[in-house]
Amino acid sequence: MTDETRAMPGTDAGRASVPTERVVARLRSNARALFWSALIFISLPGATVYLFGIFSEAWIRALVVVLAVLVFLTLVLLPYVFWLNRRSTITTRRIIMRRGFFVRERREIFHSRGYHVALKRSWLQSAFRSGDIVITSGVEKPIVLRDVPGADTVLEALQDLVEKNQILLSGHAGSVGTVTTAF
Repeated sequence: MTDETRAMPGTDAGRASVPTERVVARLRSNARALFWSALIFISLPGATVYLFGIFSEAWIRALVVVLAVLVFLTLVLLPYVFWLNRRSTITTRRIIMRRGFFVRERREIFHSRGYHVALKRSWLQSAFRSGDIVITSGVEKPIVLRDVPGADTVLEALQDLVEKNQILLSGHAGSVGTVTTAF
């Protein structure tokens, strides 16, 4: 027995190694959703300084600053935080969807279960090569990856991953410990 085939103490040399789970893609919705927030973020300081210069009373200047802070929090920061807190991860074994800030929600679907993948696009999504990917497993409500950039590539990757996992699953069909039926 050579050193390469000799088993380490405490391990089983005859056992097949399980392929590790690797991350294929980490996705968020298209950043186009932050367009108006970015526009407000750019124009808000200028508008605040302009209004601050027009009014001479201290209470009106304080009101302008307070309103600018409120506009920043509600129209810039809040949409950005919501965008950051919705993410999807595609691995070689499953799809993981996470969302939420105070109340977190996590949904998973394994490629080995098999599912139907569909792509929906609006005219604006087509212009930016993004789209909504609808994943239907038949048992649960569909998982929707909203406004995914590069939707065609993601769709093809998901179809390939399902196919590979189905092949791996059928390759183990005749192994010890599984029940097979022949007709």
